[in-house]
Amino acid sequence: MNPFKGRHFQRDIILWAVRWYCKY
Repeated sequence: MNPFKGRHFQRDIILWAVRWYCKY
């Protein structure tokens, strides 16, 4: 597994969580 890909995935999760928090 690529560490860079994992980091990008973690960043996507954070952005998704922030967006979900803003939505609700």
